[in-house]
Amino acid sequence: MRLTKYFIPVLKETPSEAQIVSHRYMLRAGMIKQSSAGIYSWLPLGFKVLQKIEKIVHEEQVMAGHIPMLMPTLQAADLWKESGRYEDYGEEMLRVTDRHGRDMLYGPTNEELITDIFRSHVTSYKDLPLTLYHIQWKFRDEIRPRFGVMRGREFYMKDGYNFDLDYEGAMHSYNRHMISYLRSFERMGLKAIPMRADSGPIGGDDTHEFLVLAETGESEVFYDDRILDLEFGNKEVNYEHRNECAGLVENWTKPYARTKETHDETLFNLVSEEHRKVSRAIEVGQIFYFGTKYSDSMNAKVQNDKGENVSVHMGSHGIGVSRLVGAIIEANHDEKGIIWPEGVTPFHCGLINLRQGDDETDLACEKIYKSLKLVGLDVLYDDRAERAGGKFATMDLLGLPWRITVGPRGLKNNVVELVSRRTGASEEVSIDQVSKRLAVIYGLV
Repeated sequence: MRLTKYFIPVLKETPSEAQIVSHRYMLRAGMIKQSSAGIYSWLPLGFKVLQKIEKIVHEEQVMAGHIPMLMPTLQAADLWKESGRYEDYGEEMLRVTDRHGRDMLYGPTNEELITDIFRSHVTSYKDLPLTLYHIQWKFRDEIRPRFGVMRGREFYMKDGYNFDLDYEGAMHSYNRHMISYLRSFERMGLKAIPMRADSGPIGGDDTHEFLVLAETGESEVFYDDRILDLEFGNKEVNYEHRNECAGLVENWTKPYARTKETHDETLFNLVSEEHRKVSRAIEVGQIFYFGTKYSDSMNAKVQNDKGENVSVHMGSHGIGVSRLVGAIIEANHDEKGIIWPEGVTPFHCGLINLRQGDDETDLACEKIYKSLKLVGLDVLYDDRAERAGGKFATMDLLGLPWRITVGPRGLKNNVVELVSRRTGASEEVSIDQVSKRLAVIYGLV
């Protein structure tokens, strides 16, 4: 994409309302524009990142055997009254009345709606286990929306729901979700720690939150820092194998890691002092097991192999897709701007023409631009009639992982400069090899 043909309304000054790094950089990089308090338009650059994150979430959910669908944002209040949560949820629920006087609400979550779908169509244990999920805009009427997309009123979220015959089956679903979430975050370049947490208004006995360490995080967390050494890498997972999944989850949950609400000082002190850490962190996902809480109240039952009608065991699982954009920036930035991990970057690389209008430099840039596209790389070409300093500042702010700089000095030796945004490491690469070099980095060859 040529920058002169794209829409990135970059701001030179930091807006006064932006309090944290991600909010500042998302506004300055032209990723979002506030529509009203806690509600944002996602501009092209921000939308590209949002789509990248959504794609990873979808891929990992499907790999785990979970089935995508789509539920509405507006829900009938009757279902929430049936479950008993309508009055209990609090002022964050946006309640409305339609023209016929029926109570409606903007769904902050979908336990009731998915339970109604399940009970309408599933009656036998032979149809279990079943896990359905969707990615949809949600709305919570936050009292104090702040921090940009980190604490907004409208947000893009993946929520999934499992239905199992018994506790053992539900725990396997719980483990599948934990693994799929950890794999998702790792692909996004994030170290998200699964921590024992409080279930809040959703309810349930088993709950883990996934938290990314960041100074601006709203949560205080306590953990054994050896958990930061764990990773999946390219390890394949057999999601059907209960023992394998349980073993992987045990490996990730054995080290002490808890939020403030579930913190146990006695257990924490059993961790060697050198590994005990207290930090701030950002929640980016959560998984719950709540047993028959909703299936009992909403009569979601199946017939087991003995012909008995039994309430199904349920759990829910969320990932804040839009929140993840902010969390990734909070964990990956410097004083110059964003530093995108390769897995979620809006463009694979940036291309800078240091002498726009010079025939030789223009021709070299065009050649590189076309070769990058031919190998499947998405490139942002800064072809503006702008001074070099301005182009460098823009690229640093946007945070693309790699930058190719083309200028007359290098062209005398038929080379361009390839720079890593994260490390600042620079190398000279021939014009004919630079696209291949990046294609290798991104695993395209």
